[in-house]
Amino acid sequence: MRPHQEPKHPQREMFQIDLEQLIDMHHPLVLLGQCIDWSSFEATLGASYHPSQGAPGISTRLMVALHYLKYQHDLSDEDVVAVWVENPYWQQFSGERYFQHRLPIDPSSMTRWRSRLGEAGAEQMLRATIEAAMRTGVVRPTELKRINVDTTVQTKAIRFPTDARLYNRMRERLVKAARAEGLTIKQSYRHVGRRLLMQSSRYAHARQMQRARACTRKLRTQLGRVVREIQRQKQTPSNELAKLLETARRIHAQQRHDKNKIYSVHEPAVECIAKGKAGKPYEFGNKVSVAVSSRGGWFVGARSFTGSPYDGHTLAAQMKQVERMIGDSVGEVHVDMGYRGHDYEGAAKVHIDKRQRGRTPRALWRWMKRRAAVEPSIGHLKNEHRLERNRLKGVAGDAINAVLAAAAMNFQKLLGAFWRVFLSRLLRLCSCIFSQQGPQARHLQFQVG
Repeated sequence: MRPHQEPKHPQREMFQIDLEQLIDMHHPLVLLGQCIDWSSFEATLGASYHPSQGAPGISTRLMVALHYLKYQHDLSDEDVVAVWVENPYWQQFSGERYFQHRLPIDPSSMTRWRSRLGEAGAEQMLRATIEAAMRTGVVRPTELKRINVDTTVQTKAIRFPTDARLYNRMRERLVKAARAEGLTIKQSYRHVGRRLLMQSSRYAHARQMQRARACTRKLRTQLGRVVREIQRQKQTPSNELAKLLETARRIHAQQRHDKNKIYSVHEPAVECIAKGKAGKPYEFGNKVSVAVSSRGGWFVGARSFTGSPYDGHTLAAQMKQVERMIGDSVGEVHVDMGYRGHDYEGAAKVHIDKRQRGRTPRALWRWMKRRAAVEPSIGHLKNEHRLERNRLKGVAGDAINAVLAAAAMNFQKLLGAFWRVFLSRLLRLCSCIFSQQGPQARHLQFQVG
């Protein structure tokens, strides 16, 4: 059932503290909350609620505000709810009128709400930041005519994959799922597998590779025995157990140089992407394409892709998302040399970077060199807005996390713009006060303040 709508003119409470008495109503976060179109989220998520059945849902504005703040400050679900209780400005931004002393929701509600949100709802959160920036004059429409597009790797929160660890973890998951369905596993290899995994890592650290490989082979043998025992007892396994058996067979059969390998038991869609970096030659996650305005560095798109597609084959899908965000206002797109042979056939003109200027006009060459400004923007997404270690589950979690990270970056830039306006007004006010007072009054003012 849809959340209840708050009345426009509610009756004041006698025994509750009004937030307007605690906070400065000219604070940037308060002003930003007034500029965001909160009703657009109700329209986007309205179809996911039943019209009459079930309990009323949690306030949509509260959930959207919590996710903005979560990704802006790089907090977990538990931490953002805990800080919300302590911060009256966060409470006012999320639509509260009175100061609250208790948690607004259980943190697990944010996980279920994200599954309801989906990629379309996350794109609406990104679109709301762009519309708020244009509505307040922070971004002019001419700034969105040129964009920079690039790709990066959204790493997944998994352990570094080794064959020994995969064999042992897969065996543990199979034994647990089989016993949950009432099967009798004669030999679970619980203690033996743990000891072999420990020995394998220690032998490898001591560079005794033959002994380490012997331990890995024993772990692989144990996994095969458990798989065959479950198959003998259960000819038609349940859906969950069947998925685990399919994953176990793939892990048991894969070799070192195979393609489409599994690198994580709980995240089988993770890919190994080679980036050619000296400190980190391989990254485990999925590819993400981002679109950033050439002037101002505003994110107008962030698209997650399964597998590891060629960069040029992601441009058409990325431009479709940009059109959903800001329409067809983009006239020129700047990309690096990895986009040669791209699949985009739209109206915007694509400029591929090159090493030497040649006959390129000087003005266009400056814009092409400005394409590199997308790199620090990606760095901010990874270091500050939860793109580096994605903790959301599955392919859907990859898509939602990428878009919410871009929305948080725009949210941070909006707050910075409001802070600059706030401080400039404060400085003008102080200058007016000091100009009307004498030197002695100014000296006293500084002593007091």
